[in-house]
Amino acid sequence: MSDEFRRNLMAPEPTYLPEEPDVIQRLAAGDEAVDLAARHPTSSLVWAILADEAYAEGRTIESYAYARTGYHRGLDSLRRSGWRGTGPVPYSHEPNRGFLRALYALGRAAASIGEIEEAERIAVLLRESDPEASAQLGA
Repeated sequence: MSDEFRRNLMAPEPTYLPEEPDVIQRLAAGDEAVDLAARHPTSSLVWAILADEAYAEGRTIESYAYARTGYHRGLDSLRRSGWRGTGPVPYSHEPNRGFLRALYALGRAAASIGEIEEAERIAVLLRESDPEASAQLGA
C-alpha cells in the first residue's frame, strides 16, 4: 500500500510554501542574510540564517529575536498557503525549510534562555510539522 493511502484521510493536507527564487539566487551569489532581510523581510529562510549566525557567535538573545521573526513570517506564509494551524509542513519541500529552520532556531534559543515551556511547545510543533525536520535540523 502506498504512503498516500496510509495517510489519515481525515488529517489536513500538507502545506507547501511558495519558492523564493530571488532569495535563493542572492544567497548563492554571496549576498549576506542581513542585507537580504531588508529586501525580503517576509523570508523565513533569511531570518533563520540570521538566527543561526547569531547563535553560533554566542548572541543568544539576537538569535531568539531573529528566529521569532522568521517563525512569525513563516506562520503568515503558511496561512496564505492554506494552513489552518495544524497539519504537515513537509521538510522534503525545499521552500518549507526556511520556516522549519526558524522554528528549530526559536526552540533552541528559547531553551538557551530558560524559556522551557516555549521550547517544549516549539518541539511539539516541529515534530507535528514533520518529524524528519527535527532529525535533519538537530543533526
